[in-house]
Amino acid sequence: MWIRAYSSLWMLASVSLIIYMGHLYIWAMVVIIQIFMASELFNLLRRANQDKRLPKIKLLNWHFFFTAMLYVYGRILSQHLVNTVISDKFFFRLVSILIKYQMAICYFLYIAGFVWFILSLKKRYYKYQFGQYAWTHMILIVVFTQSAFTVANIFEGIFWFIFPASLIAMNDVAAYFFGFFFGKTPLIKLSPKKTWEGFIGASVATMIAAFTFANFLGRFQWLTCPRKDLSTGWLQCDPDPIFQPESIPLPALISHWLSWKEIAVLPVQWHALCMGLFASIIAPFGGFFASGFKRAFKIKDFGDSIPGHGGFTDRMDCQMVMAVFVYIYHQSFVAAQDYSVEMFLNQIMRNLHSEEQLVLYKKLGQILQERHFIQS
Repeated sequence: MWIRAYSSLWMLASVSLIIYMGHLYIWAMVVIIQIFMASELFNLLRRANQDKRLPKIKLLNWHFFFTAMLYVYGRILSQHLVNTVISDKFFFRLVSILIKYQMAICYFLYIAGFVWFILSLKKRYYKYQFGQYAWTHMILIVVFTQSAFTVANIFEGIFWFIFPASLIAMNDVAAYFFGFFFGKTPLIKLSPKKTWEGFIGASVATMIAAFTFANFLGRFQWLTCPRKDLSTGWLQCDPDPIFQPESIPLPALISHWLSWKEIAVLPVQWHALCMGLFASIIAPFGGFFASGFKRAFKIKDFGDSIPGHGGFTDRMDCQMVMAVFVYIYHQSFVAAQDYSVEMFLNQIMRNLHSEEQLVLYKKLGQILQERHFIQS
C-alpha cells in the first residue's frame, strides 16, 4: 500500500508539472504512455523460443506502430503545424507538401511493412507469425483510438484532458475506500473485490466532486483556452461562455438560513455532472474488461512499469473509455456548431497549392494592415 501511495504521489507531481508546461508537453507525455502500453501489450503473446528464430518480428511490430502514429497525429495536428510555421516561407512550403502527401507516405510505409512480413514468413512458424500480425493490428486500434481522442481533447483545452482523467482517479479512490469500509455485496465475478457498496458510494462521491472540481478548474484561463498551433507560449483568450460565471438565486427557504442570496455557477458544471455520471457508471467497465482480459491470459498485471500499480495499461483501462466519450460529448453538446470565417478559410486552404496559400495569406495580411492604419 505504501509503495502504491508513494508512486501515486510521484505520478501526481510529474503530471502536474507537465500540465503546467502546456499542451505540447502533455501530448509528448501521451506519446510516451502509448509506447509503454504498446510494449506491454506486444509482450503478452511473446514466446521467447519462437522470437529467437524470428529476430526481426519485434522490429516489424514497431514499424507498424510508428507508421500508425505518423498517420493518426498527422491527421489530427496538421492544421496546428501549419499555424506554427506560417510565418516562415520555407517551412510553410515544406509542411504543406508533407501534409498533402502524408496519407500516401503512410500507406507506402504500411505496404513496406506488409511486404516485409510476407517475406519473413518461415515454415513451422506461420501460425505464430500471423497471430503476431493480427495482435499487432488490434493493439494499434486500441491504443491509437484512445490516444487520438485524448490528444484532440488536449488541444481543445487542457480542461478537457485533466478534468475527465481526474474523475476516473477520484472514482477509483472513492470505490476503494467505500468498498474497504462498507463493502459486503459482490458486484461482478470478473473482479471479486469490487462491491455494490463501493460502486454506489463512488458514484455519488464522483458526482459531487465533478460539480465542485469543474468550478475550480474552469476559472483558470491556461486550462480552458484551446491551442491552435504547436507553440509553448502562454495562452490568452476570451473565455468560452461555458466558463463564464452565472448567478443562480437560492430558494427562499435556503437563503433565509444563509447569508447568501445567490451562488455563482459555471455552465460547464452542468456538463461536468454528465461526465461524472459516465465516469462512475460506464467507465469502470473498461476496468472490468481489462480484468477479464488478464484472467484470460492468467496474468496479474499487464506490466511492472509503475511500482505498486502494475503497468501503464493497468492505469489506462478506464481512461480509454472516458477519453472517447469526452471527445464525442464535447463535439456534440459543447463545441459551437456555427460556421466561422476560420472554418471557411481552412476549407479554402485545403484546395490551394502552397504558393497560392502564401499569396492569399499575404493579401489578407495587407488588408488587415490597411484596416488597422485607417482605424488608427
